[in-house]
Amino acid sequence: MGWPDAIRPPYSLIDAWLKSATAEQLALKRREAEVLFRRIGITFAVYTEGGDAERLIPFDLIPRVLAQAEWQRLRQGLEQRAKALNAFLHDVYHDRDIIRAGRIPERLILHNAEFRPEMNGLDLPGRIYSHVSGIDMVRTGPDDYYVLEDNCRTPSGVSYMVENREVMQRLFPDLFRQARVAPVAHYADELLETLRSVTPPNCHGEPTVVLLTPGTHNSAYYEHAFLADEMGIDLVEGADLLVRNDVCYMRTTAGLERVDVIYRRIDDDYLDPLVFRPESALGAAGLHFANRAGNLTITNAVGAGIADDKAVYMHVPEMIRFYLGEEPLLSNVPTHDCSKPDELKYVLEHLDELVVKAVHGSGGYGMLVGPHASKQELEDFRALLKAKPETYIAQPTLALSTVPTFVESGVAPRHVDLRPFVLSGSDKVRVVPGGLTRVALRDGSLVVNSSQGGGTKDTWVLEQ
Repeated sequence: MGWPDAIRPPYSLIDAWLKSATAEQLALKRREAEVLFRRIGITFAVYTEGGDAERLIPFDLIPRVLAQAEWQRLRQGLEQRAKALNAFLHDVYHDRDIIRAGRIPERLILHNAEFRPEMNGLDLPGRIYSHVSGIDMVRTGPDDYYVLEDNCRTPSGVSYMVENREVMQRLFPDLFRQARVAPVAHYADELLETLRSVTPPNCHGEPTVVLLTPGTHNSAYYEHAFLADEMGIDLVEGADLLVRNDVCYMRTTAGLERVDVIYRRIDDDYLDPLVFRPESALGAAGLHFANRAGNLTITNAVGAGIADDKAVYMHVPEMIRFYLGEEPLLSNVPTHDCSKPDELKYVLEHLDELVVKAVHGSGGYGMLVGPHASKQELEDFRALLKAKPETYIAQPTLALSTVPTFVESGVAPRHVDLRPFVLSGSDKVRVVPGGLTRVALRDGSLVVNSSQGGGTKDTWVLEQ
């Protein structure tokens, strides 16, 4: 059951474990893991398929392991990136210095669907807009990491990071006794501290924090309930909230209770029917005005999505230089802007070699993986690119690293990415060691999204 190639030092314990385990033992443990996840009730929804849309995300028993020195480099780069993204968001809704300096095109901001003019001039606590960021990364060599995208709106998946660890500890307690793995169970404590650090100006005393969910039918509802429970705060829906005189209240059995901070897990459009979609029943009327009046902090802030637009992504290294006066510690994937005629020409000529993504796409939808596409898929995408080139970017297919994964044929290499979660508060930036590792379970596949057949792994950061 061992791994055939040279073993990287962080994996030496895992290699010894795999050599001592039989395929039957691992298969039994995998079935035990599935029973545990079903008992926990941790599922996700696939909206585009018929039948039972609720399913378990496949869980791989073999953890992804990072050395402490490797993690420290990543953590510093993640903190730097989060600081620059928040500085950019504050600038976008205030003086727009980066546009006036000619460092980023005005059209990318003011003509962007995620730009919210309602946020212009609003000063937020600590100048923080993206309090919870999920930074998706891939590794291409021993010391080479690339950022794929920045999720600055309502990134999900952190419940899998925590629950994967708990299941692994229950299944393999002996392994954890031998390995010194940095904990992740305190994520909810760190999140609550972050939320408490951004209390609105008119909050006096201990803030009341709630988590706003769209409800039980949302694909990430399990995570919403899990995080609210772990933080010891109320899980609310829009109907539970009421705004009077620009102050937000929560309906309780004891009457109305003032709310100071909302960790919202619903999109901008549905947050306040007085300002955004009038037909929305997911949010509550007046939340935006309570926010503007300094009586409420909404996390992540309305309008934060402009920072994770895939066309804006190309300019993050420049943001780091502009706002922080530093060189980026983490690299972007080289990216072609299809709105530029010469770059579009190159993309069309090399379509079968590139990954093409919709600027506003997410979840693995609206993308083309050129090397794995059929002739018809290439032609269909060619037509889309010619019709609306400004809505796409293209990137080379990176030689992604692989990690050992337990599949039907035994232990085999599979491609992975990593989503660490960065918490930005008024007091400091926090990064829990690890993150969500997603794995492409299909042989040769580069697509790790759960909606596209991917699975997850526990992510170990060794403490020494």
